Amino acid sequence: MKRVLLLALCALPVLAGCERDERTTLTIQRIFGACEAEYGEVTDIAEAEGECGIMTAIINRFEAENPDIRVEENIVFWPGYDQLTAQLAANDTPDLVTMHGSVIPDYQSRGLLEPMDPVLERAGVDASRLTAAADRAVTIDGARWGMPIDTWAPLWHVNMNLFREAGLVTETGEPVLPSSPDELYAQAAQFRERTGKPYFVLSTANEYASFARNFYTLALQQNADLFPAPREADMESPEAEAALEVFRTVFERDFTTKNQDYSAAVSGFLRGEGGVMIVGTWMVGAFEEAARTPGGALSDGYAVRTYPRLFDQRRVFADGHGWAMPVDPRRTEAEVEAAERFLAFFAEQNLHWSRTGHLPVFTDVLESEAWLALPHREHLAGLAQQATPLPRYVRRQFPLETIVGQEVSAAVTSLKPVDEAQADLDRRAEALLESY
Repeated sequence: MKRVLLLALCALPVLAGCERDERTTLTIQRIFGACEAEYGEVTDIAEAEGECGIMTAIINRFEAENPDIRVEENIVFWPGYDQLTAQLAANDTPDLVTMHGSVIPDYQSRGLLEPMDPVLERAGVDASRLTAAADRAVTIDGARWGMPIDTWAPLWHVNMNLFREAGLVTETGEPVLPSSPDELYAQAAQFRERTGKPYFVLSTANEYASFARNFYTLALQQNADLFPAPREADMESPEAEAALEVFRTVFERDFTTKNQDYSAAVSGFLRGEGGVMIVGTWMVGAFEEAARTPGGALSDGYAVRTYPRLFDQRRVFADGHGWAMPVDPRRTEAEVEAAERFLAFFAEQNLHWSRTGHLPVFTDVLESEAWLALPHREHLAGLAQQATPLPRYVRRQFPLETIVGQEVSAAVTSLKPVDEAQADLDRRAEALLESY
């Protein structure tokens, strides 16, 4: 009510002090949380840490350097697609929105996204600089539908203090990781025997994403064709069964913590409850900070590696964040130009954004001394080649991830026989794909 009254009063010419803001408004909708209390006034991007802090500082700096543009920032709860869909239906369309590469096909196939090649060209963002992984994330049928922000994937975060106790280090102090399922079981048994703790710290309670991503990774390492066509799933292959059996064996032999949700698993790893936590690139910074803190379980004892090759191919399921531009026929030329300036500015900050732990999207940044000088980055560069998304024609990947995770969880934790879980997974996945 107060806002309505103020607007009404400002409409009266006799009142002074109510100046119209003539700047172009750029509406940005994003995830990564809100941290205005800590970073709301920060414009030195180097001072910011973490996804939220760095994103906030980048936007602050852009607005400071572009005083003719007013950034209207909508921070939505992860992953943000319910809000975006509602806004599109209400004709309340943001100019730019953070969007996972796996979700871009859902909106693009319905004609809801602007093609980004001409936008990037006008912004001066050279798409030839993109890494293969980043380019795949936004490209459909040879055309780009977003500007990549990063590439992320599950990593093996290692407690080196416990690995040393378990005798799983090389003479040069590198962690010894398995190269086959049998090696994994043998090393996990040795780890438990010598440390009294499980090899893995995994988030398994009310957490389906990790089950799905591990399953996808181990299937992809065997060249399994889980989705042979847009509306088909093949989850009953020998390769899918082998992928399920790996973590089923891990659970049966008590090589992992159990009944922990995501927060509990992260806390457990920080407390030294196990040797390896499989979680994404976004945790590199937090775990490295713990390693620099005296007296903790990770003190001077943290390493991180890309997902080891347990089968034929060194692959890991991957996704990435990007900036997409929803279609809005009412968007003005000035608003488009503001969006292009923001994309150009954000692309220049790719090194800063990669401090989150996510992989840079530009090859020259990935190969730069500045990026390689960041902690552990020499061990993460291989993600640019190993990162493998699902085929671009696979729609509804977020709800699909939940279905896959539920059935994989049932098989891994022995709630269902493996063959029953495979059959149910095949049936449920195809029902979802056919409904699209």
